[in-house]
Amino acid sequence: MKKTDKNKAVALKYSKEDVSPKVIAKGQGVVAKSILDKAIDEDITIYEDKKLVEKLIQLDIDEEIPEELYEAVAEIIFYVYSLDSKRKDKYE
Repeated sequence: MKKTDKNKAVALKYSKEDVSPKVIAKGQGVVAKSILDKAIDEDITIYEDKKLVEKLIQLDIDEEIPEELYEAVAEIIFYVYSLDSKRKDKYE
């Protein structure tokens, strides 16, 4: 019988004032579902990357991401900004 992985989620926050993105929420199972539900309620883009979440979930809350994850997270930020830009254009 194959053991199934619990759902995991990590929420990041990044603003221009920050040196790098920070972990603002993380969890597994029910906590992960709560994080995802809150993101949906707030119309926050959800990006799924199981390998990256495994690395991010090891960080502490309010901890900035390490330099070795900059490129992966930068790609996500670019993706989210692109989606936000398309949404904005759609409603103007």
